Amino acid sequence: MIATLQSRPDLWRFLKFLVVGVLNTIFGFLAYAFFLRIVGLDWQLALALSYVVGVLWNFGTHGKIVFRTRGFRRLPLYILAYAALFFLNKLALRAAIGAGMSDLWAQALLVLPMAMVAFFLVSLALTGQLPFRGKGTSDAD
Repeated sequence: MIATLQSRPDLWRFLKFLVVGVLNTIFGFLAYAFFLRIVGLDWQLALALSYVVGVLWNFGTHGKIVFRTRGFRRLPLYILAYAALFFLNKLALRAAIGAGMSDLWAQALLVLPMAMVAFFLVSLALTGQLPFRGKGTSDAD
């Protein structure tokens, strides 16, 4: 089955992205919860710091495991992708909190939609193309 998936590079990459994404999401959510509950920061600062720590962690895991990029040439694009994701997440989180949800549960409900948007943005940042549209290889260093 793995050989069949590997013969379809974009599908194989997507499945690896999902697995790595679960680990990255757990890492990012735990960072958010840590800054929110242990450090005692408000949700906006906790979200910002969890993104900074998470982006560096995710660049390593996405680059090495999913997209097989080397070096840091694509880091600025990756950071831009996550900056866009951060502001989208912040707007959605603000709306959910404004609707009466707790700051922690609101972010928990946003995890999956944010992960789906992240796949497209990260694919574009690390490969120079949208997923499922090219030959499935990375042009990254």
